[in-house]
Amino acid sequence: MSLKISRILHAGYVFEHAGTTIAFDPVVENPFSRNCHAFPSVRFDLDAVRALRFDAVFISHLHDDHLSLDSLDCLHRATPIYLYCVFDELFDMLRQLGFEQVTRLQVDIPVQVGSIEVIPRRALDDDVDSLFQVRAGGLNVLNVVDSWIGPETLNQLAAFAPWDMVLWPFQTMRELAVIAPRMAAKGEVALPDDWIEQLQALAPRFLVPSSCQFVQEDWSWYNHAMFPITYARFAEEIGAALPASSIMRLDPSVSVLLDAGGVTPAAPLPWVIPVGPQDVDFDYRPDAPPPPTSEIARRFAPLTAEDTVLVMDFCRHDLLARYRDMELPDDSYFQQPRLWRLALYGHDGAATVLHYRIDGDMIELASETDEAPGWSTEVPLVKCHAALVLGESLTSMYMRINDIDFDAATTAALQEADIVDDPLIRTLFNDAIGAYQAAQLRRLCARPEENGATR
Repeated sequence: MSLKISRILHAGYVFEHAGTTIAFDPVVENPFSRNCHAFPSVRFDLDAVRALRFDAVFISHLHDDHLSLDSLDCLHRATPIYLYCVFDELFDMLRQLGFEQVTRLQVDIPVQVGSIEVIPRRALDDDVDSLFQVRAGGLNVLNVVDSWIGPETLNQLAAFAPWDMVLWPFQTMRELAVIAPRMAAKGEVALPDDWIEQLQALAPRFLVPSSCQFVQEDWSWYNHAMFPITYARFAEEIGAALPASSIMRLDPSVSVLLDAGGVTPAAPLPWVIPVGPQDVDFDYRPDAPPPPTSEIARRFAPLTAEDTVLVMDFCRHDLLARYRDMELPDDSYFQQPRLWRLALYGHDGAATVLHYRIDGDMIELASETDEAPGWSTEVPLVKCHAALVLGESLTSMYMRINDIDFDAATTAALQEADIVDDPLIRTLFNDAIGAYQAAQLRRLCARPEENGATR
């Protein structure tokens, strides 16, 4: 019997076999993760989603483009949820949302759901994510999700070669290029060296470029700087290295039937509705200059006076307390005395500039000065608020690190610095486990009961 595989969006899939239906990392929002816009574009029939009865849902990790409470809120609360995560907080949130069966996945421990077996496999960064081996009807499918595969796991998985299908995370997002463009490498980006070796070891009959079906806002410079791998390039370079593998693109809603004889088209998911052209590809422009933060800030609606006060109060008080409470790494750039310049841009493009003196784990506001800074951070005011209140992630904040002219000595020192040393990054995101989901949960639990999802 064939295995039906359908693409929801991004890393989301539905697998159906012999009366069993399971979903992986289901996201039914557009945009999702606040500013990830489906690419190609889709909309969702949420009434139809609410009528679904999955036999189980598997979630690979806690990142908000894979684990979204707004999406899970559409599902029946009796749906078993299997989550790979080392943090208890996320399991508690799922139970608070009303799910009755929430189970922690363990590496190499199979989960049998009807006729489908799912085996979590160890990712290179196993504190964060996992990958999935799916077995049904004598077929073997590897869902790599967002993971990097380490040598031991590759040896384990190569023993099952040739795989019937591999869902491969084909996009290498250039976060450094958009957060700290002056520090990022320029020009074209090569495919990771180990991709071809790993895929040759897996020897898939069918290979699906997976886990990146989004772009940022249509005006965003990020769309040309952060996504260097096109579908066309992946098919050309990987196809040349794996001539026996069929590279097959699955757009949202598209379904196929996989069996020992090959792949045939199947009826699409009726609740994932394509919008506009679907045969789209990424548009990487390595030499595109980044716009100034002042221009980006004008793209967003202004904050209310109350929300502005909240952000400024954080920057003048709470940020200092959080920074002092954190343990600074021994090799931190800020183990030496530095002057930090923070510029917060409002909707009018004007900046409120604050200076801080930092020496190790000590920090204090500095009076207005003409002294040259040793570190610079720029961010739209509205995005700082979103990170504080809504759990917005770093790569959607339009933060700009060290994008000013420094003297020669400071420029040389910055070459050895890590952008996560940035004091704003550290105070917003250090130990902020599940901040996005926590903000979702607060909102969902505050709604009127009659507007809630099916229980």
